[in-house]
Amino acid sequence: MGALSFLPAAGYVSDGGLETDLIFNHGVDLPEFASFPLVEDDGGRDLLRRYFDGYADVARRAGVGLTLESPTWRANPDWGARVGYDAPALARVNRDAIEFLASLRDAYSDLVDVRLLGAVGPRGDGYVAGERADPAEAADYHRAQVEAFAAAGADAVAAYTLTGPEEGIGIVRAARGAGVPVLIGFTVETDGRLPDGTSLRGAVERVDATDPPDGFIVNCAHPTHIAPALDGGDWLSRIVQVNPNASTLSHAELDAAEDLDAGDLGLLASSYDALRPQLPHLSIVGGCCGTDARHVAALWRV
Repeated sequence: MGALSFLPAAGYVSDGGLETDLIFNHGVDLPEFASFPLVEDDGGRDLLRRYFDGYADVARRAGVGLTLESPTWRANPDWGARVGYDAPALARVNRDAIEFLASLRDAYSDLVDVRLLGAVGPRGDGYVAGERADPAEAADYHRAQVEAFAAAGADAVAAYTLTGPEEGIGIVRAARGAGVPVLIGFTVETDGRLPDGTSLRGAVERVDATDPPDGFIVNCAHPTHIAPALDGGDWLSRIVQVNPNASTLSHAELDAAEDLDAGDLGLLASSYDALRPQLPHLSIVGGCCGTDARHVAALWRV
């Protein structure tokens, strides 16, 4: 595994599907799939602390670093408004989320390394592509959240589940303006293409040709859905993190599901292992929807 400049260790455990784990495994009500309000009270912080403890244990057993991604995937203006947060409240909770993770880093001082990532989600639905974003407008839209992360001391910004390259370009611009490293993450459908129809190669190459980030992420898709996208080429060296779903169901099927599909652990691990030789700079390994610490431990073979 390669390492990024802001990730000094050789490998890092990432967490799993925070929202699906809390909703389906712990019975937590998360309106609009928003977990960031949990940062606001002691009970929510205790729940998040127990959640991250599981991944710290995986990192401890694997002898590698840990990335702590803030629970802020929905903490942007459109989604925040749906759960009653205006701009000042969002700025506060995004800062508080990073400061909370910093307290966890202190508690995990026995680990090889711990890095804090400010998690950014798409303006729209992470499963469905809407109108193509304008990069300049996307930069303006995400700037306040990115600046809050930078001000609170995040080591990097990580955008997850983007459905098209244009929004990724905008987030890179916002992060560069704030002086913080940035990873851009795309999700793919069962055929390995982004929800807007762009190939994963095309998305990576377009962002790289315009405003290159520090690396790319693929998340919220089973490894068997990611595999068709990995068609060879130097662009694959730009992917540094893969956080798969547990389930082989499509996004549409998962969206309609009333029960959690925790998938097949053996298939998840073996199909993930099949991706590794094609991703020479893969540094961060975790999970996404339907996964919990058991799944991530399986990916790390611990």
